[in-house]
Formats: sequence, C-alpha cells, structure tokens
Amino acid sequence: METFENLVRAEFAPKNTFLNTATSGLLPARAVAALTEAARLRFEGRALDPLFADVEAARASFARLAGVPAGRVAAGFSVAVYTGVVAASLPSGAEVLTAEDDFTSVVNPFHVRGDLKVRTVPLERLAESVRPGTALVAVSAAQSADGRIADLPALREAARTHGARTYVDFSQAATWLPMDADAYDYTVSVAYKWLLGPHGAGFLVVPEDFGDLTPVLAGWVAGENPWDSCYGPVTELAHSARRFDLPPALFSYAALRQSLALIEELGVDAIRAHDLALADRFRAGLARLGHEPVPAPGSAIVSVPRLGHRQSELSEAGIEVSNRAGNLRASFHLYNTAADVDRLLDVLSG
Repeated sequence: METFENLVRAEFAPKNTFLNTATSGLLPARAVAALTEAARLRFEGRALDPLFADVEAARASFARLAGVPAGRVAAGFSVAVYTGVVAASLPSGAEVLTAEDDFTSVVNPFHVRGDLKVRTVPLERLAESVRPGTALVAVSAAQSADGRIADLPALREAARTHGARTYVDFSQAATWLPMDADAYDYTVSVAYKWLLGPHGAGFLVVPEDFGDLTPVLAGWVAGENPWDSCYGPVTELAHSARRFDLPPALFSYAALRQSLALIEELGVDAIRAHDLALADRFRAGLARLGHEPVPAPGSAIVSVPRLGHRQSELSEAGIEVSNRAGNLRASFHLYNTAADVDRLLDVLSG
C-alpha cells in the first residue's frame, strides 16, 4: 500500500535543502518524464493531440481541487493577464479595494487603467473597509512577502453585504489552504508554486454566468469549436469558461497534468497537515533562538524580519530560502521533512 511518504520520496530527490516553494515548487519525476515525452513528440513530428488532451485533463484536475465544475475553469498562464481581464470588465470610476503591498500581479492592472478608484488598506482591515460603492475586492489568499492569510470568510460576508465582487489569488496558498473557489466571484492561481507545475500554466475560475467578464483576450482557443475559429473573428465563443482560455503552453500543461494527479493521489488534507506541521516546527525553533516571525498562524510560509541578509549564506550552505523586503522567507511543502527544518534552524543558530 502506497503511503504519503513513499509516494513523495518516489517523486522527489532534491540535491539541496529546498525551502522555497513560495518562489517556485519542485517538479515531480512524473512531470519531468511528461516534459521529456512532450519534447520527443515534437522532435519526432507526431500529432499534438495528446498535448491538447493534457490541457483538458489538467483543467479537470484543478477544478476538482478548487471544488467547481471544469466548465468554470479557464486555462492560461499568468495572474497579471487574468487580473487585466477582470480590470477591463469594470466601468470607469469603479472602486477597487486592495491590500497594502499585495503581489503586483494582483493589483497593478487596476492601477494602469487610470480611470478606476483603487483604494488600498492594511490586509487586516480589508473586510471592514468594504463599503457601499465598492465594486471589487482583490486580494491574495496568502501574502507572498510574509505568508499572512487574508480573512476570506469575513471578506466574503462583507462583499455580499455591500454588493461587491471578489477576486482572490490562490497562487501562494493552493493545497495548504482550502480554495473553495465557489465562494468567490473570481479566483486565480499560477501552477509553478504549490501546484508543482512548470512556469507557463495557470487557471481562472469564473461564475456560471461569467460574472460580467468580457473575453477581451479571446483568440482561436476561446471558440466553441477552436479548430473552426482559426481565421477571422470568432463567431461563437465557448459556452464555458474556455472563452477565457489563452493559447496554452503545451509542454507546461503536459507536465502539470502529472503534477496535479500526484496532488490528488496524496490528498490536499494530508498535504495541508504536512506543510503546516513543518511551518509550526520552524516557528517553535525560531522562538528558541530568540527570533519572532511575522505573525501568520496557519500559514505554510514563515517570514522572519531582519534575517533576509542571510539568504546568500544559506544558499551557499545548500539551503534555499528567499530574501523578501529584508525578511528571510521559508516555505514548506510536501517534499520537505523535519530534518530540513532542523538543518535551517541549525545554520541560523550559528
């Protein structure tokens, strides 16, 4: 019988102590094999049909993880692009509420429009700052810089009370924080972090009625019959969220299909318990060393003020973490172990 540990060790063999999933996750062996096969398919000049099938399989797998039908999931490659689609749907003068220092891809497209009222408040005050006239609240479920988690239930209730739409980025939280995409108007996530895919793949979840979004980037893949939509204007947009699809990076989706299958095999509940236990172990170790991380209970991302300058030293010692705004940021995922945490703490204590 396969166990969590056996499955993980069969798929991952890092050559260092990798604690940097918040920057990019490791590829499982099955995803690397899929990339190799995709490249060989192209090398040999075979038909690309299997690669397009990978896109649909990855879409369906992500939909199950997000808790929505596959027909509500658009396949693309970038949070910024899909933020731009959401921004383009808003009328001139609409108010968009965002959190201070949130990731640029989540907020910048609203600013560059120039005719929207973008209001920014501390993350902890986001829900209480929703007011009559707020058109949209945009936020990362977990903050990239320090792992703080948005109070999504409170935000959802405040938005419902005032008639605002919600746009939530799960790029830094997928698998260790329940996505429950049905609870929000729009959710988005790239795949190269906690979803263990390559760069170049990501998803947007929209409501059944598309939430007033206009498919401003629609190309041939957004047609109900894509291969009949290659020339001239698309005469019939897809009846599903595929109308928001972007031309797929086929190699990326070939690998991502396998990565998402692994996540489903392991189970998000087991992944969440594993990741958070390691993060808590690191927090406890930091306390023993006299360091206080940014308060982010329940997060798999731990950020330690004033230790960012040690990132280079740690990298030289074979420990990969990030330096974000002067803070040392460590992030824990399914391939990490208690020994990884203890090694990081040991070097920090020196």
